[in-house]
Amino acid sequence: MLMERTFVMIKPDGVRRNLVGQIISRFELRGLKIIGMKMLKMDKETAEKLYAEHKGKSFFEDLINYITSGPVVTIVIEGDGVVLLMRKMIGNTDPKESPPGTIRGDMAITKSENVIHASDSPEKAEKEISIFFTEKELIKS
Repeated sequence: MLMERTFVMIKPDGVRRNLVGQIISRFELRGLKIIGMKMLKMDKETAEKLYAEHKGKSFFEDLINYITSGPVVTIVIEGDGVVLLMRKMIGNTDPKESPPGTIRGDMAITKSENVIHASDSPEKAEKEISIFFTEKELIKS
């Protein structure tokens, strides 16, 4: 079994709407292992680092303003094939296209405020994890 890590972030709308516990319980019910977690208010510099691939796009400034508008919960999850599994659990970016049973299908309201972020590849996960966590902050099995 290949243990993989992924980065997950409950966005400001998810925190503001008190969905943190419900979202985390879905990870635990699925048997996933949380190896790191923090609540923080992201600064602009960190947000720009996280979303660097979108710099220059028309929605970049709105995205940065949104993600820095309130606290977020950053999480590192470990499990077999966890990157793909997490992407399936959260659903499509647009909640109207996310089936019931997915986090966004059940909880998100709009495409721009869609409750949760998850890495889309193992490489991206490692990069995103390193923005928010040091190896010392992650729990080893």
